[in-house]
Amino acid sequence: MRSRVWLFDLDNTLHNASASAFRDVNASMTAYIVEHLGVDGGAADELRRAYWQRYGATLLGLVRHHGVKAPHFLHQTHRLPGLEERVHGHAHDFAALTRLKGRRYVLTNAPADYTARVLGALGIARWFDGVLTIEDMCMFGHWRPKPDTRMFRRVLARLRVPASRCVLVEDTLEHQKAARSVGMRTVWMQRWTRRAGWGVAAATRVRRRPSYVDRRVSGLGPLVRRPPMPR
Repeated sequence: MRSRVWLFDLDNTLHNASASAFRDVNASMTAYIVEHLGVDGGAADELRRAYWQRYGATLLGLVRHHGVKAPHFLHQTHRLPGLEERVHGHAHDFAALTRLKGRRYVLTNAPADYTARVLGALGIARWFDGVLTIEDMCMFGHWRPKPDTRMFRRVLARLRVPASRCVLVEDTLEHQKAARSVGMRTVWMQRWTRRAGWGVAAATRVRRRPSYVDRRVSGLGPLVRRPPMPR
């Protein structure tokens, strides 16, 4: 129990990002593409979606195909005035976090400044042993955010934990599929996915549990009572 390591996604796992951030982030990304690539709004939005679906992050497509500088893109698209007033999570989930046995980390494709703002607004930063953001996912000059399996293996090595003792708690199935392929345990968090009224989260089927998902939960409480067991 003491050697288990928990990796928690941030957006739509620890808080309701569909309500607080996603619309503004997507709009900011589209506006960035319009300004820096010289295309119209419709083409920019299509490009944003296409790169997210192909690479798991719009950033990767812009870096690889258009020479966009990642730090500039991340800063410009995540300024989000008034974010702190919109951020909210669930008190039961936060209470469960404090009772989970083992080390706890945030593992998110979001940038560090945004992540710090969200964790600060939620008041839960002190309950984690560390935070790994997209800036920590650059390997040998290449960006490797979730669901890149090379990044997952690097995280395991960095935390000095075998994959069988590591649990990824996520709302995004593609990330869980990659984590399972390197031997991690996986938990599909659906509290905010179920409530999303638009976008990818709203379109995600939540009733069927894929074979690469160990547990499907609508809150973190069940993980305290019955955590996923190592293989």
